[in-house]
Amino acid sequence: MSQVKPESIWQHDKVLPYILTSLKDKINDITAVEKIIIFGSRGRFSVERWNELEGKDWDILIQARCKVKNVGILVNKNYHLDLLVLDKEQVKKFCQDKVTKEIFPTNELEFLIDKNTENGKLQ
Repeated sequence: MSQVKPESIWQHDKVLPYILTSLKDKINDITAVEKIIIFGSRGRFSVERWNELEGKDWDILIQARCKVKNVGILVNKNYHLDLLVLDKEQVKKFCQDKVTKEIFPTNELEFLIDKNTENGKLQ
């Protein structure tokens, strides 16, 4: 899923609801979703700078009760996501040297998005 696709949907207002609803529901059918974390460029950049990331994929880490292999088949092809579903210990090890943003259940983005939203669009 790392290959850049010009038709990829990268906007936060479309991708985040997908991650928090459709994708989360699909994974919950397999194993309980405990956390959803953004890493990679969106994990390192402030939300105010996400407009610089147009065309980049979304790096999503989901902490679940157990690891899920071949999660690419769960991703809607209209969304350009690199997705990992790992258990708690694997997530801890994976994140130890990375800057991340947790979006479920703690929403580190909510305050920033609310602060920077005008008429439903990120400035």
